[in-house]
Amino acid sequence: MIKRCVDVTLALAGIVLLLPLFALTALLIKLESAGPVMFVHERIGRSFRPFRMYKFRTMRPGVGLDGSEITVSGDARVTVVGRWLRRTKLDELPQLLNVLRGEMSLVGPRPEVRRYVEQFRQDYEELLKVRPGITDPASLKYRNEEAILAEATRPEEYYIQHILPDKIRVAREYVQNASFLGDLLILLRTISRLP
Repeated sequence: MIKRCVDVTLALAGIVLLLPLFALTALLIKLESAGPVMFVHERIGRSFRPFRMYKFRTMRPGVGLDGSEITVSGDARVTVVGRWLRRTKLDELPQLLNVLRGEMSLVGPRPEVRRYVEQFRQDYEELLKVRPGITDPASLKYRNEEAILAEATRPEEYYIQHILPDKIRVAREYVQNASFLGDLLILLRTISRLP
């Protein structure tokens, strides 16, 4: 209950304080390309409930995922503004709305797409006992995930075989040892790594 109160308070404060940045980001996205400002994508949340996760749109409108749920550095689908948003992680800020809606927490295992959750369903039985989060220790460890994947011959295969299992391991450790102080430290580490 305390965690939820902190989430709502900080998410609301963040939205109010960052409103000018939200407006500027929306303007830059619209100036560069037509299409929506937000990218809305289904993720699997607590107790395996699907929800619509918000991000600032970083790709050209009308491009599909081409069968892959991952993006690598240098992906031609990503716009100029989108590259900046991804590098700074500002594309994740709209998830503060997901926190307010109760679908996410500020800190918790990152939510995944349905097909990856199904592939590792047994692992997610434990991870999805808690709300997924905007940041977690795995997010910090894989801050440069797109660059790592760009080096792989088969990026999605590498993600499924190497990165995702390690993210799950790190997330399991987080869930088993979660604490208010630990969450605060993760938030501070996340903020300190923003450019």
